[in-house]
Amino acid sequence: MPAPTNRVAFVTGASTGLGYAIACALARAGWDLAVADLDVAMFAALERDPAMQGRKLLPLRLDLRVEADIAGAFAQAAETFGAIDALVNNAGRALIKPATEVTWAEWDDVVDINLKGAYFLARAYAAHCIAKKRAGSIVSIASTHGMTGLAGRSVYGISKGGLIQMSRMLAIEWAEHGIRVNAVAPATVLTESRQKLLDDAARARMLARLPSGRFVTPEEVAAAVVFLAGPESGSITGHTLPVDGGLTAI
Repeated sequence: MPAPTNRVAFVTGASTGLGYAIACALARAGWDLAVADLDVAMFAALERDPAMQGRKLLPLRLDLRVEADIAGAFAQAAETFGAIDALVNNAGRALIKPATEVTWAEWDDVVDINLKGAYFLARAYAAHCIAKKRAGSIVSIASTHGMTGLAGRSVYGISKGGLIQMSRMLAIEWAEHGIRVNAVAPATVLTESRQKLLDDAARARMLARLPSGRFVTPEEVAAAVVFLAGPESGSITGHTLPVDGGLTAI
């Protein structure tokens, strides 16, 4: 069992995939957790995970496309724990489609979840920290698609590029309050949802782009989040950390 740290993290999209791995890694590092997703019933597996043993876990329903949901979920987390030490903006929606075929509704859905919702949740978190005169840390899960060009991922890449710039802008604005804002930009991580999106040919093309010759693991991304969320990275803000097997070094 990890030693108690009295730290609390709020993690979105934590019921499956990358968010699940991030929640488990934080728990193993001694963090208590408020975890949010569209359906709290989806947290059954996380609640049973051995990583959660001895940790406080608050499952919350959150639709990042709904302003009232953001305010309500964050208020409930703050009321339960008293103070939130880190926010992890992990929830996101992918879209693989030629740019000329993207609909207005698809654009709105991807950007509302990946960028707009993350921004307004970050705003709620910063207001919380400033009101309590506490330092804080925000880590957003961006993507190498927000740093490089790739056909068929236009809206997703634009939304993730927005997260990267959001991290820079908010890092400067909130530095005086001790609130650090960073992003992690993974290359392809073969989570369950990503495996459903990519056929064998697509996986082969993605793998061929990675100098490391292998896909990034959820645990590697989670380790980067734990580092950036905690005080060990106290002088790092406005930074995007690629976890990409060398992709962005090419």
